[in-house]
Amino acid sequence: MDGGGLITAEREAIAWKYRTNSPWRDLPDELGPFQTAHKRLIRWAVDGTWQNILTAAPSAADAGDDIGWTVSVDSTVVRAHQHSAGARKKGPKAAASPPITPSDAHAAA
Repeated sequence: MDGGGLITAEREAIAWKYRTNSPWRDLPDELGPFQTAHKRLIRWAVDGTWQNILTAAPSAADAGDDIGWTVSVDSTVVRAHQHSAGARKKGPKAAASPPITPSDAHAAA
């Protein structure tokens, strides 16, 4: 493989990883060693190449009318944090109601 083909294969490996949300070790053999693709991704992130790619790709697609900017949000994806329902409210603490004792319950009936 020439230098351009190697970078293309690594780019495809990086795209596969993020498209499938799979671990690097599950990278198919035809995309090459996962260590090579991972090193390329880290190198591109450090030197700014990845930021340039992520900036240029949507700009080029938008200029050529190759991209639609429709956004759909599904309620199954937008969720509150697990602790959001029980968060303590600010302000004075509400007085707790007195506990019901067996004698109170019988007298109320």
